[in-house]
Formats: sequence, C-alpha cells, structure tokens
Amino acid sequence: MEEDASLFPKKELLDNVPLSEDEREDLEDPEYEAEFLPPEAANSADLGYCCPQRKQSTDADKSKKRPAVPDRLKACHLRKTWSHLEKLREEKELFIQKTRGELRACHQRIDSITKQQASVAAEVAAGKEANNTSAAVGRLQAVSRRLCMELDNERDMQSKITALLQKSENTMWHLAIQEGQLEDVRKSAQEEEVTSRKYLREQVAKQLHKEEEASEKIKRNRLLRVRKSMCLQKDHVLRHQKLVEDAQKNHRIAVKFLKASLRRIREQEKEEEMKSREHMKRRMDAVLALKNSITANRETLRKFQAWSQAKADLAEQKAQAEKEMILAQGGDAFKQLFHQRRCEELEAQNRTFKEEQKLRKQEIINQILKEEAEEEKRKKKQSSPAPAMGQAPLREKTWSYITDICEGRDAVALPSFPGDKLQDGDRAEHPKASQFLEAISSESIQGDLRNVSWEDDTLAEPEIPGLWKEDYKPYQVPKEEADRKPVDGTKMDKDILARTMEQLRSRVTHKQVVSGHEFKGRPFNSKPKLIHFKDFDIGKVYKKKITLINATYTINYCKLVGVEEHLRDFIHIDFDPPGPMSAGMSCEVLVTFKPMINKDLEGNVSFLAQTGGFSVPLKCSTKKCTLSLDKELIDFGSYVVGETTSRIITLTNIGGLGTRFKFVRASESYEMDLSQSVMKISSLFTYEDKGSYEKIIISPSEQQMEGNESSPFDMQSQKKELDNKEQEEGHPTESEGVTVTTVMTIPPSEEQMEISLGEVTEGEIGPFSSIKVPVIFTPVTPGTIHSMFKVMFKNQQCPTLYFRVMGVAMDVPVWVPKPNVDLKICMYDRLYQDSVLVHTRSKAALRLKFEVCKELREHVELLPETGYIQAQSSYAVQLKFLPRHSLPEDAGKYFDKESRVLEAPMTIQVADQFVDIQPNDGFGTILPLETLQLDVIFQPTKAKEYSFELICKSEINRSFKLACRAVGIHPPLELSHYQVKFAATSLYDTSVATLYIINSHVSINSLIHSVPRIGSEDAFPVGPTSFEFLLPPDAPITISPSVGTVSPGKRCLIQVAFRPVLPSELIRQEAFQALNKQVEVKSVRKDTVTQRKDLRRQSFSTLRLQNRDRLLRTSTPLNTELHEQDLKSNSDEYQAAQATLARSFQGKFDKFVVPCVVAHGDTKDRKGTEPLSFSPHNTLYLELWCPAVAPSIVVTSNKGITTTNFGDIAVGHHGIRKVSIQNISSEDLAVEFSVLNPNGPFILLNPISKLPAGETQILTLSFSPHESVLAQETLDIITKRGTLSLTLTGTGVASMITCSIEGDVLDMGYVIARESVSSSFKLQNCSALPIKFSLQLDSLSPSRSKGQQQLPQFLTSPAQRTEVVGTQNHSGQSVFSVIPVKGIMDPGKAQDFTVTFSPDHESLYFSDRLQVMLFEKKLSHQILLKGAAREHMMFVEGGDPLDVPVESLTVIPTYDPEHREEAEELKPILVTLDYIQLDTDTPAPPATRELQVGCIRTTQLSPKKLPDLLLPGSCAWPASPTSSSSVPQSVEFSLDSSTSLQHKGFTIEPSRGSVERGQTKTISISWMPPADFDPDHPLMVSALLHLKGDVKETYKVLFVAQVVTGP
Repeated sequence: MEEDASLFPKKELLDNVPLSEDEREDLEDPEYEAEFLPPEAANSADLGYCCPQRKQSTDADKSKKRPAVPDRLKACHLRKTWSHLEKLREEKELFIQKTRGELRACHQRIDSITKQQASVAAEVAAGKEANNTSAAVGRLQAVSRRLCMELDNERDMQSKITALLQKSENTMWHLAIQEGQLEDVRKSAQEEEVTSRKYLREQVAKQLHKEEEASEKIKRNRLLRVRKSMCLQKDHVLRHQKLVEDAQKNHRIAVKFLKASLRRIREQEKEEEMKSREHMKRRMDAVLALKNSITANRETLRKFQAWSQAKADLAEQKAQAEKEMILAQGGDAFKQLFHQRRCEELEAQNRTFKEEQKLRKQEIINQILKEEAEEEKRKKKQSSPAPAMGQAPLREKTWSYITDICEGRDAVALPSFPGDKLQDGDRAEHPKASQFLEAISSESIQGDLRNVSWEDDTLAEPEIPGLWKEDYKPYQVPKEEADRKPVDGTKMDKDILARTMEQLRSRVTHKQVVSGHEFKGRPFNSKPKLIHFKDFDIGKVYKKKITLINATYTINYCKLVGVEEHLRDFIHIDFDPPGPMSAGMSCEVLVTFKPMINKDLEGNVSFLAQTGGFSVPLKCSTKKCTLSLDKELIDFGSYVVGETTSRIITLTNIGGLGTRFKFVRASESYEMDLSQSVMKISSLFTYEDKGSYEKIIISPSEQQMEGNESSPFDMQSQKKELDNKEQEEGHPTESEGVTVTTVMTIPPSEEQMEISLGEVTEGEIGPFSSIKVPVIFTPVTPGTIHSMFKVMFKNQQCPTLYFRVMGVAMDVPVWVPKPNVDLKICMYDRLYQDSVLVHTRSKAALRLKFEVCKELREHVELLPETGYIQAQSSYAVQLKFLPRHSLPEDAGKYFDKESRVLEAPMTIQVADQFVDIQPNDGFGTILPLETLQLDVIFQPTKAKEYSFELICKSEINRSFKLACRAVGIHPPLELSHYQVKFAATSLYDTSVATLYIINSHVSINSLIHSVPRIGSEDAFPVGPTSFEFLLPPDAPITISPSVGTVSPGKRCLIQVAFRPVLPSELIRQEAFQALNKQVEVKSVRKDTVTQRKDLRRQSFSTLRLQNRDRLLRTSTPLNTELHEQDLKSNSDEYQAAQATLARSFQGKFDKFVVPCVVAHGDTKDRKGTEPLSFSPHNTLYLELWCPAVAPSIVVTSNKGITTTNFGDIAVGHHGIRKVSIQNISSEDLAVEFSVLNPNGPFILLNPISKLPAGETQILTLSFSPHESVLAQETLDIITKRGTLSLTLTGTGVASMITCSIEGDVLDMGYVIARESVSSSFKLQNCSALPIKFSLQLDSLSPSRSKGQQQLPQFLTSPAQRTEVVGTQNHSGQSVFSVIPVKGIMDPGKAQDFTVTFSPDHESLYFSDRLQVMLFEKKLSHQILLKGAAREHMMFVEGGDPLDVPVESLTVIPTYDPEHREEAEELKPILVTLDYIQLDTDTPAPPATRELQVGCIRTTQLSPKKLPDLLLPGSCAWPASPTSSSSVPQSVEFSLDSSTSLQHKGFTIEPSRGSVERGQTKTISISWMPPADFDPDHPLMVSALLHLKGDVKETYKVLFVAQVVTGP
C-alpha cells in the first residue's frame, strides 16, 4: 500500500486536475477576490474531515449566505480530486482488462509449447529405438532445445504480467479507498450547488419585484407629465390665438401708416436717384474727357518719339555720309568723328554751365532783393548808422563777386556785415569758387572754357609714342635691310596666299555622289566629340587620343591642317595619314598638351577630307573651384519646445581646386574684403570719367547683403576718404587697388540660440570632395523661426552661397527631451530596459497615458501605463523591450526586414486638457488703456456638455472669472488625416493626396466604446452614413468622390487633387495688354512712315495738330475693338498670355479649410432630388496647405503654348511638329516621359533623359493617323520638381474621293478601227485636305511583264481567268489613254478626266484597268475600261458566246476590198431559249431573248455631204459600194425565214429595219412551244441576218429552244 500511495501523491492528485468551466467562472467572478492557497493546504481531504464541528457550522450557514471564499476553494479542489480519481479508475480498469487478456494468451502459448515438447521427445525416443541416422535425431534435439527456451521465456513473461496485474489491482483498491473517502465531499458539493441555485432564484424574484414596482412608478409619472403637457398646450393655444388677433389688428393699423411712409420714401429715393444720375453723368463725362486727353497726349508723345527717332536716323545717315566722304578723301574718319563728338559734348556742357550760371545768378539777385527789402523795413522801424565812406554797398559787392567768378578770376570772400542781425533762416556763408565748380556736371571739364582750343588739346595719340613731338627724328632704315621683307610677308602677300590656298582646297575637295545621293554633312565623326583637358597643371604634359570615323558613303581621305594660331605653342598633333579609308573605317589622332600659362584655352583642330574640311573642338580648362550646396532651404517642420533635432547640409566641390570655407550667419559679424584690382584707365578718360568708373568697382554681391550691413553709399564714402588721403600723400589712385575692411557687429538674437551650426563650421575643402555640416534646431519659444546662413570662401572667384533654415516650435505642455530611444543591437527572447523622461511646463498636475502601437504590444511595454506629472516637474517611464521571434511579422511597416531595424512610435497622451489660452499660455502684460485679444482654444476629449470657469489673476491679486460653456461632439465619421500638406506644385501640374473617411460606429453600446453623439443627446444611429465635401468656389481643389456613403465598419478612399492655375481674369488682362501693344506698334509704324513724308512738306507744328486729330479719330475704335473682343481659353492670345504669366510666376501659398457634412442614411435611398438632412454639428473639417510655384520646365516655342495641334493629316501619312522646352530652374533635371498609347497615332521621336539648368531642348513629335478620327493625347514631361503636360491634338482625315462612274466600269462601246472615241468622268474630293492623285493603267504597269511569262489566258479555264488587261494594239501603243495623269485636288473640288479609246485593229475584247492612287501609295478606285472595234460601221450584239475573250496569237490576214466579199463567211450567232413550264394550270410566259443591231458613229463623211465639200472646178468621183470613202448614213438589217420561224413558235419583232449612226435597235425574240413539240428533243432552227452599211454582212442565227421544268 505504501508503494501505491507513493505512485499517486495527494499533492499531484489535487493540483494537476484542471478546473471545469463552472468552477472557472466562479473563480473569475470579480465580486470575489482571493489569494491562492499555500502549498501546505494541499492535503485538503484530511483537513476537511478532521473538523466535524466546522462542517456542521458550514451546513448551518448555507441557508443564510453564500459560503466563504476558503470553503469554496476547498470544495473546488475536492471536486477536481474526485474527477481526477474517476478518470484514473477508468484508465486502470481498461489497463487491467488488457493485462488479463495478455496473461491468458501467455498461458495458452505455454500449454502449446508443452505439448510440442512431448511430441518431440516421443519422436526422439522412437528414433533412437529405430537406430536412425544421427542427422534426424540431431534435428529433433535442436527443436527440443528451442522449445525449452521458448517455454522459459513465456514463463518469465507470465511472472511479469502476473506481477503487473497484481500491482494494478492494488492501485485499483487504493483508488476505491480514496473514492470512498471523497464520497461525502461529492454529496456536500451537490447539496451546496442546490442551495446556491435556490439562493439565486430568491434574489432574482426580489429583483424582478423591485423592477416591476419601478416600472409602475414610471408609468404613473409619465401619465402625469402627459396630462400636464396637455394642459400647458391648451393654455399656450389660447394665448397664441389672442396674440394673433392683436397682431392682426395692429398690422392693419401699421399698414395704413406704412403705405404713407413708403410713398414719401419712394419720392425721396426718386429725387436722390435723379441727383445721383446727374452726378454720375457729370463724372462719366469728366472721365471720358480725361481718357481722351490721356490718349491724345500719349499719341502726341509717340509722335514726338517717332520724330526724335527719325531725327536720330537722319543724323546717323548724315554721320555715315560724312564718314564715307572722309574715307573717300583718304582721311581718318574715326579721328574726325571723335573730335566732332567731343566738340558737341563740350558745347552741350557749355550750354548746361551757362544755364546753371543764369539760374544761380537769378537766385542770388532774388536773395539780394529780398535782403534789401528787409533792410529797408528795418531802417524804417529803427534808425541805423550810415555806412562808412570806403565801404561799398551790398549790391555792388555782390555783383562784383559774381563778375569775378564768371570771368575766372580768384574770388575774394565777401566781408562780413558789421552788426549783422539776420535771422537764422537767412544767415548763410557765401559760396566759394570751389563750391561753384563742384556744381558742374561730372561730364564737364575744368579750366577756362573760353580758352579751350581743340588744335592744342587733342585726345588722339599716335600709334608710336613720341611720333608727333617736334624733336622726334624718324628712324632711317639701313640700306642692307631696305630690300628685306617681313618674315610673314606683307598684308597683300597674306591675302594672295589665302586666296591661293582656298583655290587649291576647292580643287582638292569634290562632291561625293553614290547611287544618286550626294553626301552632305560632316565627313568624319570624332570620338570623343570634344578634346577636353581639364584641371591641368603648368609644366606637365597631357595626352589624349581621339578616333576619326569615316561617315561618308564610300572611300575618303583625311589630312591634318593644324590647330589655330593661339594654340600652336601648347598643342602638338601626332597624326599619320592612313590613306584611303572605306566607309565606317577609323584612324587615331594623338593630341599632346603642354600648358605654359594658367589660362583657359579654346580652339579647333582642323582636318581636310576629300569632301571638305572639318574640325574637332579643343578646350583646355584650368583648375577651378566649383562649389554648391545640396539644398537652399532646410525645413525642420514642427517640433515641440525643448526638443532637439538636426539636419545635414552638404557643401560639394566638383572642381579641381580647393579653398577655405566658413559657415556664418548672414547677420553675424564678419570681415569683408572689398579689395579688387582697379583696371588701368587709358589716357582717353578724363578725370570725371575716372571718378565715375571708380564708383562702379564696388562688387554687386556686396550690395545684396542683408539686414544691418553697411550700404554701398557708405562704402563709397569710405573709399573716397581713402582716395583723398592717398592723393594728399602723393600716391596715385589710377593704377593701384583700394582695400577697405569693414567690421560689423550684430548682437546675438534669439534665433541664433534656437538654430545653430555644428562643430565643423570652417576649414578646407579639397578638390572633388564634400563637407557635411550639421544644423541644429532647439526650439525655445513657440512660433516660426527663420534664419539665414551664408558660406564664404577665401577664393575671391567663388561667390558667397546662401541657405535658409526654418522651423516651427509648438508649445505643448508636455515634452520629451530625448525623443528617440536607441536600444542598439538586441537579441530575441532577451529583456532590454530603458527610462523615458517626460517634462512639463504646466503649472498644474496632468494625467499622462502612455500607449504602445498595437503592432508591438506583445513586445514592448511602458510602465506604468497611466501616471500623474506634477507642475513644472519631470516624470520617468520604464520602457521594457522583449523581442520575440514573431517580431518581423507583428511589427509590419515598422520593421525593415533587410536592415533588421525596428522604428516604432510611442504615444504620450495628456488627459483632461481641453482648454488652452494663447498666446504665451495666457501670460502677458497689459498697459493702461490697452486691449489685448486672447484666444481660448477648446479641444474636447469626450462628447458631452462642458461648463467651466477661467480665472484671470493679476499681480495685485485681483481675479476675474469667465464662465465658459461648450458642447463636445463625436461625429459618426472620421478622417484618417485632417490636414494635408501638398508638396510645392508647379502651375498646371497636379498633386494628389489619399486619405480615408471611416465609419467606425458599429454598435450603440456606450460601455464598449464611445458612441457618436452631440453633447448629451441620443447616440447617432448605427447604419450607412453619407457625407459630402463642400469645396470653396474657384478653389484649385478636386475631391473624388465628393459625395458618398460609408457602411458601418467600412472606410471609403478619398483622393484630393491640387492643380494650381492662374486666374482667367489676370490672363485676359495680360492678353489685352499684349494686343494693345501690338496695335500701338502698328499705329506707330504707320504714323512714322506718314510722318517722314510729312516732314518734307510741313512744319512740326502743323504735323503735331494733324497727329492729334488722327489720334482722336483712331484711338477710340481700337480700344473699343480690343475690349469687345471675346478671348476664349483656347485662343492663341490667351494661351500666350498664360505662358508669359506662368514663366514669371513668383509662387503662392493658399490654405483651404473644406467642410464635410455628415447625414444618416444612404444617398441611393433618397427620393428624387430630396436632400439628406445634414447636421451642421457633425461637420468634419479638412485643412489643405497648397503651395504653388512656377514650373521648372516651360515651353519656349509657339509663344509658350502647351497645346500642339498637328492640324488635318491624311490617313496613312504623318506630320512632324517640334516643341522647344527650357529648364528655367537652377539645377539639372532628370526627365522622364509618360507612355503614349502604343496603338495611338502620336510618337515622341527623340526622348531625352536630362535637361541641364538654363538649356533648351527640342522635342520632335510625329502624328500618324490610322483612321479618320479626332485624336488627342497628353504627354507628361516628368521631373522631380513637377510635371509639364503637353496636349497633342490632330485630326486624321480620310482621303475620300467619289467617282461619277457607277459600278466602276466604263464601257467605251464600239469604235471603227483606227479611229478614237473619248469619254469623261469626274472624281470629287470630299475631304478637307488637298489630295495628290495619280492614275495608272495596268497595261503599262511594270509588274505586268511578270504575268506575261505565265500560260496564256485562253489556255486556262474561264473560272481561273483573272487577267483584266485584254486585247491591246498591235502597234505597241496603249489602246486606252487618260488625261490628266497626276495632279492635286483641292478640298471640295472636282477633277474632270478624259479617257480616249484608240484601237488599231478589229476586236471585241479590248479591256484595261485604270487605278486611282492617292499620295502614290493608297489605292482609291479601280475602273474597268472596255471597248470593241470593228472594221465596218455595223455590229450585232447578243446571243451566247461562242469563242474565248482572248485573241489568238495568229495574225488575221487583211484582204483587199475587191476580194473581201469572197473571203467573207457566215458569222454564227447562237440564241438559246429556255421555256419554263410550271406545274400549275396557269400558262407560263414565253421564253424571250434579244439581239442588238448597231451603227457606229464615225468621223468618215456620208455620201450626202461629199458634194458639198468639193471645190469649184473639181470633179466628183462615182461612189462604189466597196469604197471606204463613202460611208452611208444608216445601217439596214433584215432577218430571213420569218414565216418558217413562226410555224416553229418563234416571234421576232422587228424582222427588218434601219439604224442611224450612233444608235442601236433591239430585235426581240420570243418562243412558245407549238402543240407538236417534243420536250425530249430540243428545237434547233437557223436563219440569216443581213446587215447593209458600208459593206454587206450576213450572220447565221442559230435558235435552240427547249422546255425546262420549273421549280
């Protein structure tokens, strides 16, 4: 028993039993909370039965209350033990049954083995007795041994199974004992369960009774309220009725007085309106008069300008004529004109000086007169001593002073006036002579103007210094050198040499023509195209190898001509002429460059080919320092006050020369070196010219400095002071530079503290390197912070670079000084911790809630989740990170699987903060009699009604309370983003942002989540909710969809598009201005021509009057015409003005707030146009930031119009248009193009990949329509700065031509051989394009010769005959001809064509096909031409064919007229008639056929007209029947055997008659079977048809008639 007990200890039996569902619910009941029992209480069965008193007390308390928590836990453990024992017992019973079965099987095997042993032993004994061989006995003995072993094994197995069975039975007994011990527990548990159920039923009954009483009370209260409301409603109705009656009575009285008042008011309004109209009319008249006056003055000014221009032109022509005259006389025209121009300038300066002298003299005289008048007034008031005898009067002294100055003598200062008591306003020192000289214009010269002599003082200088001096002796050439010539020859020699070389080269080069194509262009292509030596050092040797490729059609030669003259000292070319070079072959050229000077060099390496000369450009660039910043604006965005962030700006040097740099603020103190080398001024400049030149040497970059830097005028003053000092010391200022160092100190601002640079702000930047400088943003005060920085360089050739930094500081009461927590490298299933410190600047305690994004809640934890931070203190939060292996899948977008980096946001929410006071958080200072405006910002956290007070306290402890009420609204829909910030978008480009509108309202249970409601009202109903965005008018915003419905738990995708455009009114205004300018230019040109003519005849005064009259006549109609013109958006003027404004657009920033109203229900459920009930309270607001900038790429061709219209293009043809685009931005742009429709008609022929800054590229576009359709596509040119859309339009026009021939068969009829006949037809151009046509005959086609190599058509069956070209003339000429053969048909016009049929022999099968080709490639019509020729004028048609429609190859012999009749044979004609016999009783109609007898119209004269044509005195010849010269007027025919034919059932009408020329007559043949006709044998009858014309012909007509059974 001890072993059995050890196998199943009580602790295992009690602890390892799982709880049932009911027991788990009881333990999880939140009403009862208890701790777990310690392990010592596991032996609960023994403890439960050792205390019978406790059991009795427990049973006694069951009826009063629910059992205590320890008892319930103990009972729970006992139930678990009981169920566990039951399970073990069942398992043991099953195991015992299996063990007993195995034991029985073991017994059976033992019995079987025992029997086998007995039988084997008997066989062994029998064998031994029989003395058998030892082999059989041995085998039996081996079997016996094996059986013994098996028997031993089975007995061992039997003992083990018996022991196991006994052990299992012992376990069963132990379990039975334990079950007996727990029997009482089971019964007590059942009783306890019954008691608890009874207790619950009693509680339910009590609660139900209470609820019924409460409902009854509610019903009674509701009835009382209803009765009370009905009484109140009745009282309200009575009061309302009384008020209505009183109001009607008062209304009647008021109407009476109102009418009288309105009558008086209308009269007053009429009077005022009349006065205002009169006043407006006067103002309009004044405005029109002013406008006409302005127009007249403007036109007058134009006339003056035109007159001045004409005068200037005349002066220029005169000067040119004088120049030519001087040159013709052999003088120096430049010197003469220069002297003349200087004389004119001096005369102008003299006139200016004299006018200034007169003005100054007038001012002095006025001042003297004023002083004398005042002196006389003073003398009258008080007596004054008489002037001294030797002292001159004031007036005389002043005049003498002025005279001395004008005469050029030294002026003597006027003596001071004794006892001068003049007022301050009149007291002034008399100007000195130097002051008068300074008033002279800078263009004047110093000295006595009267003594200026241009013969003595000339500005011209000789080419050789000292040549014009009196003591100059010319150099005498030695005799031995007199015969020598210059090394390079004289100018004439050089010209002769150049002409000789040109002639030689023209003889060497010749044109290259291959297969009829002449080669034009560059004969050799260079690879590379440019020989560029970059960043060279003086003294070193550089070599480059280029390859010349023969680009001509055939063999060519190449010869080196050399380099340009200025490159010969530095460039050496090694070129071995390769001799004749085939097309595509190449040769190499070695270029060696040895620089001697540090200077950029450019030139060409010239070569001579057989087809002409060519050159390869050469460029040598010195080392330069090319610096740039990767960005000009650093925008930090929005950051909380107290945080710190940084951005990197990169300074890049792409040149081969390094320099020293320094990053400083634009307003920071720094040293600026203004020293620049002053150029040496030639002696041609006067002193005033030098002074004006020195004013320009200040660098324009210094004038662009901002803020507190000194102005250019201060720098000029400083420079002048230094110049004066140098002049005093004797230093010249013309040839030396001036260095001015200005140091400016600016006190540090608050922006410097918030935006600062990193540690590395200055240093050296090497060639082809970059430097990264951090810019740190630490916001201190709320608001937008701007700062300007610049980068200065030691190299003076490098311009100063500027960049701006901006950021927005947000004032949030709580911030984190360390916004990023970096846990470095982490491992899975390891815990990592860190502390997050939170600060607050609020003066009140705040409740914080720390949230982790839902994707990482299984891996990251913030403890505690909720906390309070005290006023102006900090709070620490513990961050725990335990990454598990499922992190990559759980984190989603926050985890980068390639870099294995996790970046996820953690949120800190400040609860109960729904009111904010701004600015400065409600703190500030208010002055006496000052008003401050504060913003109270309300941000509700819940949907409820808020009521609170704001207390304003002052420093003197006064408090002011402000009661506030607000309603918090939770709308039923929400936006995924309430603010959209578009990127900077170019004009007419589109930026698209995507957001969602979400309906998360799926349940009305407010205990689960917050439900949408307005304040404390009822919750918004669950269901589909509709929305509508209300866009502001004329906003460049498009929202799609703007109206829709969102189902509960769903979301709807919203796309917001921003497309900035220019206002149409602004574009029209610009277009009107451009049109006005064009009209003005045209009128000025016209008036200028008229004015030039009138200048010869009229005076200027008369011309001015005429121009004014003409202006008054023409200005008004022009302006009226311009203003009345309605510019459409697709007009050229409108699009050109739009392109001009877009190019000069400076940028614009707009902010739009778009409301989104919300209503319950589906938009599909509304009836008709009935709108949904949108609530203004549930409105959502979407804020859009829309910055618009100028496009980076513009169209420069076609006035900037982005629409390319190819016009009308014929189908199958193509049109080419070229569009020029320019990059107007400051950086190179990578260009991509949108994909055009691959099956469409538009093709971009030369796409580009890069567009450098400022450059222009030409795009070639092709339009190839495949059908008649109006095509339009948009080609987007995409760059990182925006997209330029080109609209491609074109119309494919089908070449539609109609032919006047019906059936496309033109039958020329019968013609007498060797005569001709013509027929006409028309082709009509029904398209809108001119069509180029050509007509081709198949008989003249080059491809017809191939078909003639095949079998003749008469050898093939009729079904296989496809040849349309029939019999042709024997002479080789075409039997058919057409004119015109080619041409162009204008749109809507028709073209007449004439077809001539000219056979040269007799045949019935002349045919050909005429093909109408359009644009030499499209087949429009095929016209079959047919004709027949006869030797005589009569012919018979009809009957069945008896021969093939192809002529035989044998030539038909021609007979003389005398033997023609003998050679004639009867010509057969077969006529088959089929009589259709019907089965009905109705008689069938007769079988009918027709024959046509015709007479051909001929050009031969008839016998009646021959005598009239005989000349006088001539004799007429007798007409013979066989003579071809006498042709009868008609043809007679007769058919024989008509009587016999009638007996056979034939009826022929007519049987005889005559046919006129050009006419045909039909012979109708009908047949009815006679009574004796045998249907089995066809009827065959013949008759002779005689024709008599110019000859006699006889035809044998064979009639075959038969009866055919009908259907």
